[in-house]
Amino acid sequence: MSREAFFEYLVSKGGLSEANTLDAAWRANGGDAGAEFDWVSATKLSASAFADALAEFYSCKRVARGGLAGLTFGGAPLSRRFLKDARLFPFIDDDELALAVAAPLDEEIRSAVEIALGRSASIVVAMAEEIDAALGSIQDHATSEPAQATHAEAASDDLDDLRDLARGAPVVRALDDLLRLAVEQRATDLHIEPFAGALQVRIRVDGLLKPAPSPPASMAKGLLSRLKIMAGLNITERRLPQDGRARITIGGAEIDLRVATSPNLYGEGAVVRLLRKGAGVVALDELGLSERDGGILRRTLQAPFGMIIVTGPTGSGKTTTLAASLSEINEPTRKILTVEDPVEYQIPGVNQMQVHPGIGLTFAAALRSFLRQDPDVIMVGEMRDAETAHIGVHAALTGHLVLTTLHTNTAAGAITRLIDMGVESFLLASCVRAVVGQRLVRILCQDCKQSHELTCNDLAADARYASLGFVEGETLYRPKGCEWCNFTGFRGRKGVFEVIEASAALREAIGPKVDAHELEKVAKREGMTSMTDDGVAKCRSGLTTIDEIFRVTMSL
Repeated sequence: MSREAFFEYLVSKGGLSEANTLDAAWRANGGDAGAEFDWVSATKLSASAFADALAEFYSCKRVARGGLAGLTFGGAPLSRRFLKDARLFPFIDDDELALAVAAPLDEEIRSAVEIALGRSASIVVAMAEEIDAALGSIQDHATSEPAQATHAEAASDDLDDLRDLARGAPVVRALDDLLRLAVEQRATDLHIEPFAGALQVRIRVDGLLKPAPSPPASMAKGLLSRLKIMAGLNITERRLPQDGRARITIGGAEIDLRVATSPNLYGEGAVVRLLRKGAGVVALDELGLSERDGGILRRTLQAPFGMIIVTGPTGSGKTTTLAASLSEINEPTRKILTVEDPVEYQIPGVNQMQVHPGIGLTFAAALRSFLRQDPDVIMVGEMRDAETAHIGVHAALTGHLVLTTLHTNTAAGAITRLIDMGVESFLLASCVRAVVGQRLVRILCQDCKQSHELTCNDLAADARYASLGFVEGETLYRPKGCEWCNFTGFRGRKGVFEVIEASAALREAIGPKVDAHELEKVAKREGMTSMTDDGVAKCRSGLTTIDEIFRVTMSL
């Protein structure tokens, strides 16, 4: 098989220390070379370096980024699911069939593809993300199986009928396809919403909702019942909102699902939040912190005790910032304990706990137990109540470094929020080391963004330029759209930050009646840059646009 030959080839080229390491990873995955096996991570190479090595191994062409865009798809007889699982993209090039691969291809699979397509195929190599993007742009012409739901089935609330409906093959397939699409599109949320005579499905990608292919309206009850069974909810209760969770595996990645159902005028809808379990921890340098803000955060992370608070709305990247911070200070000399809901990033060497309110394991209960385990650093996923806040503050005052999050609009608002929760202001003044406020902005696609020099007409037509301090002659960038970014002009997100360091002046300003705006004024006198200022700097460096800056920061 080509797999063993490729193992040995990588060893000979220095891509692996020994073939047994990769072979063990292969066997642990059940010998599956499809999307379930992460070749790049297993070989410790970058995605680009792995593709280069594979192209050398096959002595074939390496497709450049975006090179699959606009090519004639040649795999119509093959199912989309097979191509996605195997990471294959057949295409026609000069009347010849070529097969783009992202991993070593078994001869049996290659032969089966050639038989199904009725002709031999040459091999080219592309990165897995490029193949996924190319497949995602193809319209699926396969006829979908119609849902045959009778009026009696649609109206029934009988437990057995709902279970039978949820286990029907069309419903199972439809929900699986929606979840797979959400994962492949890097979505954070899946929204299933019933309306009069129609079922609307949307996914949130890079912070914005976009429509997705919707199953027939007759499947609505079956889809919701299926979701409820997966999340351990009461499938006969349709009048009250419910919350639950489930865990699935798609493409070799474990996905935690947070399911929230709610009744509306036309039935019952659901929002499914997708949390990628075991995702790689982002380095602190990759978050998008400015030199000043990054320096403050690193300096305060080395403190022996105190509290560091990260604030922002749901989905603003607070957990990612905390995980990067813990990874920065994760050393054998420190004992680090975390309590999270759920555990999104698995960090080697860090003791991580997931809350379980059903058995009494809350944030406050976990935090009380942590204080008896001699930790150096404690991370609390969220300060949700007064009890947790009080315990966290006292832990920060008694020799522990505490990292936590709050839901507030600004960094200064975290101080007033804790005071509102009953924490004494003099205790906060003593324990808080730094407060990080953040939002996420979409990043321009680096393959297709277009430069644009501001003119006086631009400044006159859009007053936002002047309000942000831009002048005539400055070069900014605009989105264009290509296959790599799914024709949105954006791919990925980075944070815009404001970091308040607890200086002597700021500690003196913290009082029981303090206002967030007063604290913000003090922080700015001490050198703080606001999220808007940070966004403008990212705009000038070509990372994002003024539309993104206004979308996430200008309401503050």
